[in-house]
Amino acid sequence: MPAQNTTSSYGSVTKGFHWLSALLLISAFLLGLIANDLAHEIQSPGFDGSDATLSRAVLLFSIHKTIGVAAFFTGLGRILWALSQPKPGLLHPENKPEALAAEVVHWLLYGAMVATPLTGWIHHAASTGFAPIWWPFGQELPFVTKSDATAALFGTLHWVSTQTLMVTFGLHVAGALKHAVVDRDATLRRMLPKSGDLPTPPAQKHSPVPAGLALVVWAAVLTGGVMMAQDTQDNNQSATATGNAATRPAGNWAVQEGSLGLTVQQMGSGVSGSFATWQADITFDDPDAPGPAGQVAVEIDIASLTLGSVTDQAMGADYFDSATYPKARFEAQLEKLETGYQAVGELTIRDKTQPLTLPFTLQINGDTAQMQGQAVVNRLDFDIGAGTQDEGTLGFEVVLDVSLTAQKTK
Repeated sequence: MPAQNTTSSYGSVTKGFHWLSALLLISAFLLGLIANDLAHEIQSPGFDGSDATLSRAVLLFSIHKTIGVAAFFTGLGRILWALSQPKPGLLHPENKPEALAAEVVHWLLYGAMVATPLTGWIHHAASTGFAPIWWPFGQELPFVTKSDATAALFGTLHWVSTQTLMVTFGLHVAGALKHAVVDRDATLRRMLPKSGDLPTPPAQKHSPVPAGLALVVWAAVLTGGVMMAQDTQDNNQSATATGNAATRPAGNWAVQEGSLGLTVQQMGSGVSGSFATWQADITFDDPDAPGPAGQVAVEIDIASLTLGSVTDQAMGADYFDSATYPKARFEAQLEKLETGYQAVGELTIRDKTQPLTLPFTLQINGDTAQMQGQAVVNRLDFDIGAGTQDEGTLGFEVVLDVSLTAQKTK
């Protein structure tokens, strides 16, 4: 069997690309379906934190992603090889509409073979944590930064590309079966390892028309995907647009703006989030010498937490259990040190209260103060994720970051 295409049959390289692409894409698709079901289970509020479920999801997603990368390079190689080869002639050249439709579907399928794994790969590179690709070249991509917005966009485009791949793959298979069962011609046999005797029709030329039509369809598909992602982002922003911080009238300082965030290690990578709604009651008078400086009480709306793709999971019974414990609270005495300041008090999350010291820096300019602080807590001290005891899966330490600007009111 020759390596190159002929006017009657496809060569061994083309056949190898064809069947390898089919194997990789079908495998990645099936693994993705199973892994996605596990992801929905893990992200649901009722997830019990089972290490076995998490490990199985990581394994399946890693295999899915690794096969996807292999499918991307295989698809790219297949396209480049196809463009360099003669095309076996049409067995029914008189049926021009069918020939055009088959070519357009073929180019749509080529596009899906590249776009589907590539969008998934970009989504992976823009996300943090969870299920690495098994290869020695790292998890990053040039020009792709860690970004929730980028990850969401390409997650949607990956879904749209997958649907396009399913449709075009189905049309491709249907066309092959039509040739084999209805027309009873040699179209399908030309792609089999042992083709046998085949007719020798005139060779085809690579026409730009089918590729151009496929490009127009792909432009519409990707535009629709971008619009879907934008609508989802706008809806999410509307649902959580409650301001960075709410203030209480008590105390002698009012928070003007600020952020309250956390970072936890998941699968060895940092996953960061923030609470959209919290209240701070601050009484503070800066002493001339180290010593007591006031007190603070902070109340946090747990349900306002955004933590990437695991936000829903974080609200579940094994984690924050926001339905039962909707608020967290930090009450502390403020102290001035020789260098810097600290808040010494107690943090209550769920039904657990633990001591917490928060060192912070403070810059006061007239009646405006800017504060930044960071502390580390152990999630197990608050029974958060108690079912996940493997630190490699979900780190024990959680880094809390506080930043705010306050205005003196009294």
